[in-house]
Amino acid sequence: MAKNIQDLASKRQFHWTTKVSNEDEVVSKTNKSSTKTGDQEVKGDKDKVKNEDDKQVQESSASAATANVTRKKLQAIAVSRLKSVLTAFGRQRAHFQQGLGTRVVGTLFGNRRGHVHFAFQKDPNSQPVFLIELATPITGLVREMASGLVRIALECDKEEKKPTRLLEEPVWRTYCNGKKCGFATRRDCGPKDWNVLKAVEPISMGAGVLPGNGDDGNTAESDGEIMYMRAKFERVVGSRDSEAFYMMNPDSNGAPELSIYLLRV
Repeated sequence: MAKNIQDLASKRQFHWTTKVSNEDEVVSKTNKSSTKTGDQEVKGDKDKVKNEDDKQVQESSASAATANVTRKKLQAIAVSRLKSVLTAFGRQRAHFQQGLGTRVVGTLFGNRRGHVHFAFQKDPNSQPVFLIELATPITGLVREMASGLVRIALECDKEEKKPTRLLEEPVWRTYCNGKKCGFATRRDCGPKDWNVLKAVEPISMGAGVLPGNGDDGNTAESDGEIMYMRAKFERVVGSRDSEAFYMMNPDSNGAPELSIYLLRV
């Protein structure tokens, strides 16, 4: 009896131990599976974060590269525009230094029985940059000026060959207050012309008569007195084919008494 009870207890103990052992194994496997799954989830999250970080880095690099290219293009455009402005300014400045500026000295002169001469100088003591002889008698121009305002237009033809500076054109058609009055010819400043300009050099503005001389043997030009009118002119450049010279009044009131227009058509 006692032996049977011990055997039964022993069997119960054995089966309980086995059951507990099996349950521990199941729990252990479940924990390992959970741990493995958790590790996989953590690893997946890390890979996802890493991919997003790599994507952000690539996008940032692309944005930085695009911004750098755009900045370089803008800098190149700015430098190009600055060079263009400086080049244009340098050409304009060189043109004014070599020729006339915006304020010039103009002298109208001629023998009483001769033609009108116009001379434009950068300074009162410099050689004339523009000197022309009109077919109009100076006495007729003086009468025209005494009656009112005078507008003289000089026209020349535009050539397709090598371009010439407007002030260097040799022949001009002349119009005085809308009336055609022959041709004007550009000429070099000779000794007689230079003597007249040197004689009126101290005069900034005014009109008068210079005594004539007969030392060149040309009685038609040397006999008699030389009439002149001298003033400051404002030069306005419209384009390479148009310029205008307006006589400046000392009181700065009213329209200029004399205006000269140079046109290439």
